[in-house]
Amino acid sequence: MLFKKDLPETGDLVLIKIKKVTHFGAYCELSEYNNMDVYLPIREVASGWIKNIHEFIKEGQRDVAKVTFVDPAKKAIDISLKKARAKEKKDKINQFNLENRAEGLFKQALAASHLESKELEIKTKLSKKYSNFADIVDDISERKETLKDLGIESAFTQAFIDIIAKNVKPKVYLVSYIAQFQTFDTRTGIQTIKKVFDEVQKLGVKVTYLGAPNYALISEDSSYPKAEDRIKKTQLIFEKYAKSNNSTFSLKKEKD
Repeated sequence: MLFKKDLPETGDLVLIKIKKVTHFGAYCELSEYNNMDVYLPIREVASGWIKNIHEFIKEGQRDVAKVTFVDPAKKAIDISLKKARAKEKKDKINQFNLENRAEGLFKQALAASHLESKELEIKTKLSKKYSNFADIVDDISERKETLKDLGIESAFTQAFIDIIAKNVKPKVYLVSYIAQFQTFDTRTGIQTIKKVFDEVQKLGVKVTYLGAPNYALISEDSSYPKAEDRIKKTQLIFEKYAKSNNSTFSLKKEKD
């Protein structure tokens, strides 16, 4: 985050390190909040009855937990391991790593532009549009953002853009469909299929034969809507030939 919160909120996912395990729970620290002390009750360690808590957690263990209670006045926080699902934990760790890397690129840009003394000012201007570093890096790498409208010094802006260009590969979105195209014209059927594929491939869509009458259609682009748009244009080509050449056509998106 551009400006870190003093306390997490109920429902937040947090990175923890278990410091001390007792018979009734564990004392932990929050890695993202200056190692603030929090408590993990035994009932929140795992589902079901726990005979020996040491079979589930150990001192020094790092994990992802969900915040279940926050008292801002007392700075008291309770967390739960069992309420944090596996996918949520994986996503949290990925998000944390991406944010740390993005903040590192931000620091590099400050150093390269010799504007370390203006870090707070630049972060304040960035916060008018963004809440975290990862989103800024994503937008710049995908050329959705130039930072020109935020009133930030051009020396920093150019340094940030250059550093991101050197260190971050733009996202590539891939969409995949299965087309069923069958022609019943024994005289010109093969020629029809070749014509269809020629037009489709000119759009930048890859066609792979899977066994009659199935074909894989793959479209890639740095923009997801553009990748999908190529498939829509491909569909129109198939439908055009299907209507005029005694053929059938259907299209189904592959599961992610």
